Amino acid sequence: MPDTAATRDRHTTARDHHPAGRPGPIRLPVEYVLPLRQADDTGLDELTGYLRELGQLVDVTVVDSSPPQVFVRHAARWDGLLRHLPPDPTVHGVNGKVCGVLTGVAAARHEHVVIADDDVRYDEAGLRAVHRLLDTVDLVRPQNYFDPLPWHAWWDTGRTLLNRAFGADGPGTLAVRRSTFRAMGGYDPDVLFGNLELVRTVRAYGGTEASPAGLYVRRLPPTAAHFQSQRFRQAYDELARPVRLLVALAVLPGVVAAAVARRPGLLAVGAAGTVALAEVGRRRAGGTAVFPPTTVLAAPLWLLERGACSWLALARRVGRGGVRHAGRRVRRPAHSVRVLRRRLTPAEPSDLTRWIRADPASRGR
Repeated sequence: MPDTAATRDRHTTARDHHPAGRPGPIRLPVEYVLPLRQADDTGLDELTGYLRELGQLVDVTVVDSSPPQVFVRHAARWDGLLRHLPPDPTVHGVNGKVCGVLTGVAAARHEHVVIADDDVRYDEAGLRAVHRLLDTVDLVRPQNYFDPLPWHAWWDTGRTLLNRAFGADGPGTLAVRRSTFRAMGGYDPDVLFGNLELVRTVRAYGGTEASPAGLYVRRLPPTAAHFQSQRFRQAYDELARPVRLLVALAVLPGVVAAAVARRPGLLAVGAAGTVALAEVGRRRAGGTAVFPPTTVLAAPLWLLERGACSWLALARRVGRGGVRHAGRRVRRPAHSVRVLRRRLTPAEPSDLTRWIRADPASRGR
């Protein structure tokens, strides 16, 4: 069903959104949705400063699933600065971030919606580029890069560069048309790999997407402890991408075979080839401006780590039926496009419609 309010927003010009009575950048008819869960106030000052700058350009909605005492402090800190909402209690799912996105997009006041993790830092150029692209496609996947670059962010950049050599890397931010999101009924909150699930649901619905390799959006690095805690979980996500999983599973046996055969030259050739591929990804679409030359050296290390973690992830899938997340065991990282397409077939009642109910767009205005 056409979303007339969203359609009106889509055709509203940026000129109509200039803040009255004060100088500044011309506002964009864009909703910025931040699903958030924080156990404490660590980094709150920096995040608040970013959200304040962001609010000069776009409308901001934070969907906050933090503990009650933290939520109250956030509400007091952000009063008058942005729209601060709790997750919709009628939306249920194991992936709290997805539940936050479902709440935020349903409540969005504009057709163009940017969804971002709390470590993503857009600048004005990035927001305007995404806004322009959403005039012609249903979903945009920008390219993240880490700044600053501590050792663990350097390590994970090896993954980014390899992914760029073969296509697009998975970012911590996506942008969607609200009308498309609503029409397809949202996406499944009972999977681990929420961003991939959203991308695949848009594809299954017949939507279009853009993955501009040169649209760079800064991302703050996680703490080293958080990085280490995510190694297994991220490897488990690859069960949703069988080709990548098979490549990762082949790494460790290949290294062991070369070591047993006492062929260190093979290991050197493999490492050099991986570095060369990473350099292809680094040079793509002006990537040398945001990826330092030394990051290509992380690619073989990351690949070796992913190879080992992939075997552990496969063992957890076969032996225990999934991984623990939010107090539940979750088996599926994401659905295939084929499965989602079947669920979206017009001849059948769509399972996806249960995740988007009454439109709460008027809440918290």
